[in-house]
Amino acid sequence: MDLPGPVLREVASARHVHPKVLDALARLHYLKGEIAVLLASHPDCDHATRVFLADAGIAVPPVRHPVSEPPSRQADEDPEEEFSGEDQPVDEESEAFKSKYQLSQTMGVAEKIKIAQTGDKEWRTILIKDSNKLVSGTVIRNPRVTEAEVLSIAKSSIQNDDILRVICANKEWVKNYQIRKALVENHKTPLPNALRYLSTLTEKDLAHLAKSKNISSVLSTQARKLLMSKKKH
Repeated sequence: MDLPGPVLREVASARHVHPKVLDALARLHYLKGEIAVLLASHPDCDHATRVFLADAGIAVPPVRHPVSEPPSRQADEDPEEEFSGEDQPVDEESEAFKSKYQLSQTMGVAEKIKIAQTGDKEWRTILIKDSNKLVSGTVIRNPRVTEAEVLSIAKSSIQNDDILRVICANKEWVKNYQIRKALVENHKTPLPNALRYLSTLTEKDLAHLAKSKNISSVLSTQARKLLMSKKKH
């Protein structure tokens, strides 16, 4: 049963799967870390399968948890939902998240990059903070990344400057006002980009930035100039 990774992930993430199917997949694909964790976390996974995975070195959650992400990507594709509060943050205290984090500590760079390319939200949350720039830089190019995640990244003190450059280069992402504002406020955003986005902000935000000590003097000075210009008109 040599199934491709995306198919395995879809089966392991399905809402209802017969325990025998999960057991068969576990015994055939237990060496595939992400798949093994998904199988172990599935609410229909039985005790014998969990014991097998635990014996194989997989960090098995002690209790059954619903799969964190269904295969449907409707929420990923609907920015209205993401910014209305329905895109809940990842629970970093959950056993499923901790299992993936522990697994990531044992992975090599190539394996992390592979998961960063297509991994779910929990994997993206973990790997975007990876110290290796190749790994974290791959996460932002993951086609499943949502605008809500991009906003969170733009607001963070991300160490990999290349990630902010990728965000700035994405025309769809920078159409979002909150993302542009966050990029202006992030001191790692390239100055030409920050200046361009600054000119699109509201008077209220310009007034705040004109007084801010958390952005460069170039930006605060330009914010004052833009504010004065808007008031004249």
